[in-house]
This record gives sequence, C-alpha cells and structure tokens, in this order.
Amino acid sequence: MRRPGFHHRQHTRQGGGFKGMFGKVSLAFLVLAICTLSFLFLSTLSGGGSSAASGSPSEVSVDKLWETADSGGWRPSSAPRSDWPPPPTEGHGYLRVRCNGGLNQQRSAICNAVLAARIMNATLVLPELDANSFWHDDSGFQGIYDVEHFIKTLRYDARIVEKIPEVRKNGKTKKIKAYQLRPPRDAPISWYTTTALEKMKEHGAIYLTPFSHRLAEEINNPEYQRLRCRVNYHALRFKPNIMKLSKSIVDKLRSQGHFMSIHLRFEMDMLAFAGCFDIFTPEEQKILKKYRQENFAEKRLVYSERRAIGKCPLTPEEVGLILRALGFDNSTRIYLAAGELFGGERFMKPFRDLFPRLENHSSVDPSEELVENTRGLLGSAVDYMVCLLSDIFMPTYDGPSNFANNLLGHRLYYGFRTTLRPDRKGLAPIFINREKGRVAGFDEAVRQVMLKTNFGGPHKRIPPESFYTNSWPECFCQMSAQNPAHKCPPDNVMEILDSRLEREATDDLESAALTNSTVSVAER
Repeated sequence: MRRPGFHHRQHTRQGGGFKGMFGKVSLAFLVLAICTLSFLFLSTLSGGGSSAASGSPSEVSVDKLWETADSGGWRPSSAPRSDWPPPPTEGHGYLRVRCNGGLNQQRSAICNAVLAARIMNATLVLPELDANSFWHDDSGFQGIYDVEHFIKTLRYDARIVEKIPEVRKNGKTKKIKAYQLRPPRDAPISWYTTTALEKMKEHGAIYLTPFSHRLAEEINNPEYQRLRCRVNYHALRFKPNIMKLSKSIVDKLRSQGHFMSIHLRFEMDMLAFAGCFDIFTPEEQKILKKYRQENFAEKRLVYSERRAIGKCPLTPEEVGLILRALGFDNSTRIYLAAGELFGGERFMKPFRDLFPRLENHSSVDPSEELVENTRGLLGSAVDYMVCLLSDIFMPTYDGPSNFANNLLGHRLYYGFRTTLRPDRKGLAPIFINREKGRVAGFDEAVRQVMLKTNFGGPHKRIPPESFYTNSWPECFCQMSAQNPAHKCPPDNVMEILDSRLEREATDDLESAALTNSTVSVAER
C-alpha cells in the first residue's frame, strides 16, 4: 500500500493583501487536506496492519482473494545453490522406514527419510506406508505414488531401491535383516550420524519405526531443507489414475467459474482430542469421551476454557459466518475435503443454508469408478490434489499433524495461492459474544481479525509454524536479490547435476574395470 504523498514548494517571500490572504487560506486548506489523508491512512493501518509485512491486503476484496497472493518478487526454487555431489554408488548400508499416520504425516516422513539417507550416505528402501491401521487400506507407496518418477527425480540426492537386494555369500543367497530402531521424536542430525549409522554399519541395514516427526524440522542447513522441498513438491507425485481423477473433478468445478476448497476438521478424532464436548448431545458426548480415553493421554479439559482460547475446531456454521463476513455470497462454490463430520446434518444445515453450493468428490462425480477410487488413502490423495488446485483453500484446523499442514506449504510453493487461515483464538470471543446475543458489529470484528492473518504470500516462519507449512525463504529465490543467499540458481543447474552424475557413474565403471583387470592378472 502506498502512502498518500504530496509535493510542497516552500516560498521564500510571502505576498501581501488579497494575494497573501489567499495564500494563507490555500495553505490552511492544504494542511487540512494533509491531515485528513493522514487520518484516513492511519485508520487503514490500524484496521488492516501493514500489507507489506504481513502479506495480507489492506482491506477485504473478494475479487482480489480469488487471485494469487503478491509474490513480492519471490519464486519457488528448491534446486541446490552450492556444491551438491551425487550420491556414491556404494553407501554404508540400507535404510528402511515405516511412515505412520495420515497423508500429511506420511509425506513429511518420506521427506525426512530421503534426507536421513543423504545424511548417512545410505541407500533408501522405498518407504512403507502404515495405511492399514489408520485407513484400513493396504495400497502402500506403490498404490499411491509414482515410484519410477520418485526414484528418477531424486537420482541426484539419494540412492533408492524398491527392496533390499539379496546378497550372495559362500555360494548361498542370503537376505539382509534390518536392525530395528525407534528414533527419538524430532531427533537431531547427530543421532543419525552416530547411533543410527553405527547400527547400519554393524548390521548392513536398519529399520526405523515409527517414523513420524523423527527428524528435527528446523535444521541450520538450507541445502538439506531444499532437499525436503524437492521430495515434497517434485518427487512425490501421485499415480496417474489419481491425477486424472483429481483433474476431472477440478475441471467440473471450474467449468462454472472460481471455486474454493475447505478442510472441515469437525471430526470425531479432532473433537475428542480437543475436549470440546459440551455442544453435543449426552449420547454424542459419551462417544467422544470413550474415543478420547482409548486414544489420548488423560488430561483435565474444560470446554469453556478451551473454547475461549480457540482450542476447539470451528463448527461448520462458524466457517460459513467467517466467509460471509469476508464478503462471499451464496453463489460461492465450495468443495469440502473432510472425513465424516461428527453430529451430521444438524451441524451442516446452518452452513448449507449460508452456502448451498457445497460439493465433495462424490457429488461432483457420483460414478461408480469415482466411488471405488476415492476410499481410504486414495480418497485423501484426491482431496489433496483438488485442494491444491483450488483458487482458495481454507483449513479450519491446521495443526502440525493435520492434512492442511502440507497443503498450505504446497500452495505457497505452487505460486502463492490464496489461503484463508482463521485465527481461532482471535475469533473465539467474537463468536462467544454472538452466542450471547451481542451481534452488533459482528462482521466487522471478524474482518479485522482475518486482516491480521496471512493470505498466502511469502512471510517469515515463526515457531510453532512448521517448515512443511512454510518453507520460505529456503525453497524460494529472487532473480534480483540484494542478499546473495536469496539469489536464484543458474537455469542450467540440472544439467550440471546430470553431468556430475554421469561423471560419477563413468568413474565407478572405470574403477570396477581396473579392479577386475588387477584380479585377472593376479590369478595368472
């Protein structure tokens, strides 16, 4: 936002009589005009915050929100910017990992697994997805991701194989048995270069399980962080059937104009975790409390206290009220990415009344093929792609182990696509007042809170924000950068890496040929 400016010429001589009086009146009018403009400017600042600092607009404009956020001269780039030698053909051993949790946790675990393999100079075995216990789905890595693309894209970074090869020793074929280890949560790099590496050298292979959040996110090495981005945003591509299905849904949604996607986290597991029971019937509360006892540690949770500090997931109606306050009308087309909403239609009806054009993958295309291919982890993958490609994405609960966590980072990397991230703590007192009948100024109060949030542009990562939610600035660059660390790498960087990889392979072949030749001479 530009400050209203003016040019003021200072006179060395003042005229007298009518001209002098006219000059004084003109000066008074000019001062008054300046004061008025300054007042309006300061009012705008106090209402909306600094748009340059926060990445959010100075006022809410629905037309502007449908566009991508201001890039500030940045563009995504995760290519290496310093010396990055190819992985050697002979490493210290094999690394197996089991990625537990939902799609978001699995993706970040896969990124960490590739980085761990690079750190330990190990060969990564295609990561295992613990889909059966969470999703009741045994698709595995090969059923969700394009394996050939994954291995090829990361050929400059780590050696990857689909399974541990058998070794032949003393005329017998033998399988290498991986030594099982449980990594500490958010383990530092030093754990991998000492404890894990020692066991790998001793046994030839290690198996790290579970492997969710098992490598620290904040690492003081930009090249390691860029490797994570290469895995997440380039190598991890869903299988062609998932991409085709997702594109079909997006094309149908976009055939009628813009559409937004919303991840409603009003689901049993999240409500039980948050301890937000009081708005439900006694029977529903019983179900939530039972789920909490079986799955989470015991903790004293008081609904009114949790609600007041924004720890409860937004209800569908609250989501609708936020959108209305921002200026979206009932013609807005919304794609819902969510599991089964707890409480059912009773909670969805107020939202549907506000925004009747609600869709999910089943309503967009009710065909049998789509129903068969959107169950379990596959359905989550389709939702992920539709949310990634939507014009606007709104998560209602974006914790570090949540579906939205990776999506926010992916949309940032995908061209600063608009996101609406409700500040639940800031909104809580406004919604509580509304429930008590104090509705005057509700829309304006909601807008003022939302203006303080980021709408998808580049912004500084401040803990507890996850690297996977915001990889700026490590995975972004500027063509005209004042800071050399932010300068974009040369356009031929991939050619350079290719030539290094070829040179390494040629050197290995020559070395092997020389070894064989030496052995042959010795045998004579």
